[in-house]
Amino acid sequence: MGEVMVTGATGGIGRAVVSALAAAGYEVTAVGRELDRLRWLPAERVIAADFAQPGELSEAVHAPERLDALVHCAGVAVEALAPVAGTGPAAWQQTMAVNAMAAAELTRLMLPALRRSRGHVVFVNAAPGVRAVAGWSAFAASKVALREVADSLRLEEEANGVRVTTVYPGGTATEHLRAIRAARGRDYDPRQLIRPETLAAMVAWVLAAPLDAYVSEMSVLPGPHGD
Repeated sequence: MGEVMVTGATGGIGRAVVSALAAAGYEVTAVGRELDRLRWLPAERVIAADFAQPGELSEAVHAPERLDALVHCAGVAVEALAPVAGTGPAAWQQTMAVNAMAAAELTRLMLPALRRSRGHVVFVNAAPGVRAVAGWSAFAASKVALREVADSLRLEEEANGVRVTTVYPGGTATEHLRAIRAARGRDYDPRQLIRPETLAAMVAWVLAAPLDAYVSEMSVLPGPHGD
């Protein structure tokens, strides 16, 4: 099936994506911050890297000769829960670094390998339509930045045969979302949310698209629930 790199691999979504792609026959390189947690994943290789320090990624993550797909799942959100008046430079720097700058930098580093394989870059962004969220300005800004990185990359790399997809997942049942909703005083009911395994299956489906077409953007919503 080819070689795939997944970032944010120890998070709820990233872990599910690693498992789904490994089960589909890909050779997976899992990238995350905590090496001890990475070792429990069904991945061929694991790499510890801190996305809060994009300038250090070139030393931590070495590009393979060939890479068929790069799936970005890394991100922070709880740390960015504050209004503009309460968000200082350090919070802005960390949120933008992890959610946008590191994804752009790792993509830059992997582009030669992706071009050789006419590969695919998948950005897992925020819920569909996230913008101008009161009390969450740094997070919203970082996700808009990530969308612009993806859209620019799609235009730039078309001639090299590289595909670029942005996935916009609605509420997904992860511990990260549980913490976000608790911080915002909202209920968390996993029965009303997307299962991480379901979202991961959709990412695998995107990567398996025939050569004559692919999905450039995909919004994934929780299924309708009756009373």
